[in-house]
Amino acid sequence: MSDYPELMHTALDATDVRGLAEFYRELLGAEYRPGDETPEDGEDWLVLVDEHGRRVLAFQRVPVLDRPTWPSHDVPKQMHLDFRVPTAGELERHRRRAEELGATLLYDRTDDKEEPLYVLADPAGHPFCLLVGAE
Repeated sequence: MSDYPELMHTALDATDVRGLAEFYRELLGAEYRPGDETPEDGEDWLVLVDEHGRRVLAFQRVPVLDRPTWPSHDVPKQMHLDFRVPTAGELERHRRRAEELGATLLYDRTDDKEEPLYVLADPAGHPFCLLVGAE
């Protein structure tokens, strides 16, 4: 037994849990946990897992969700996710994929030689970063 709690997953609020889960499932190549694969009326909680069955992200339905306005702080982002890719070429490929899946570009910092990145918003407005970085 560990002396510390272990992170299970990060949960994101969404008015459309299936839609947001699908976005991240496609973006990350994740799978639904057993039992979550088939859409159901009124579903309010879904979990994505990696290829080893480890939890990655969860999605919880909320009735209303104000879209973050980052970089303005009128409606704060409250949190964001960072996703690392190995090269600038992969960064461009994954940006295009994210946009094809419904993401919106918020900020382009690809001219930064040390850590090029894009900040995008998922379909529900949660900001996330795609960046070139090492482990």
